[in-house]
Amino acid sequence: MIVLDLSCDQEHRFEAWFASNDTFDAQLKAGLVSCPHCGSGQINRLPSAPYVQTSSHSAPAKPDPQAIAARLVEALRAAASKSEDVGERFADEARRIHYGKAEERPIRGKANHDDMIELIEEGIPVLPVPPDKDDLH
Repeated sequence: MIVLDLSCDQEHRFEAWFASNDTFDAQLKAGLVSCPHCGSGQINRLPSAPYVQTSSHSAPAKPDPQAIAARLVEALRAAASKSEDVGERFADEARRIHYGKAEERPIRGKANHDDMIELIEEGIPVLPVPPDKDDLH
């Protein structure tokens, strides 16, 4: 697991965790990396100092998977809040955008399991986001 320092075209700086440099490159190329502040997909990797362990330092703390998941969900919700809510029309609108029949823009909405699978099989990137605690009641 690596932590990368990133920046968007709006100069928002943030960190993100990836399994490897190759994983980051593949996700960036696929349009799966976006700024948690503004949702921009124009992401640049910033220089960062590598961690070098010496005998005088203890090993770095292992990342807490629950904390990482919580940060990821928080970043997804922040990005989603800057997207257009298309509600039940999500699958149709995602297809229209993908095939160039509608303006490209970030959207969010609702889709059933079968619609999500079909979108993925068509090569349309989608990411389910768990509901906020307030939305469960």
